[in-house]
Amino acid sequence: MIDRKFIGYEPDPLTVDVEKGRLRFFAKAIGQKDPIYIDEDAAKAAGHSSLPAPPTFLFTLDLERDDPFRMFADLGVDLGRILHGTQEFKYRRPIRAGDRITLRSKVVDIYDKKGGAMEFIVQTTWATNQHGEDVGEMTRVIVVRN
Repeated sequence: MIDRKFIGYEPDPLTVDVEKGRLRFFAKAIGQKDPIYIDEDAAKAAGHSSLPAPPTFLFTLDLERDDPFRMFADLGVDLGRILHGTQEFKYRRPIRAGDRITLRSKVVDIYDKKGGAMEFIVQTTWATNQHGEDVGEMTRVIVVRN
């Protein structure tokens, strides 16, 4: 069983620079066809200062940590027992190339089902840009099979 003392666990904040090439690569990888995600002229014509981040890109920024799976080690969870449950995004401002995004994460809940056969880790991550503006948040649920 995951110790409930880890509710409130917060890894160090992470700050990541958003680069055009990375945005283009991500857009192509997810099959995004809208030219605003690949062509800077199209993005500017649509009112953006530069290429905007495609939906769900925020999740990839969190993987920039030196050890993106450290939380699981800290919580005593074997990576071989985890499944990605759900992911929810709330967008408040566009993320664009040239932005510097700071991510702050927190384990907001840990609970179990089926008599402890499955445990759930709920983690919320808040993102702000270089101006301190709230650009969005994501909440993910990780399932741990016992």
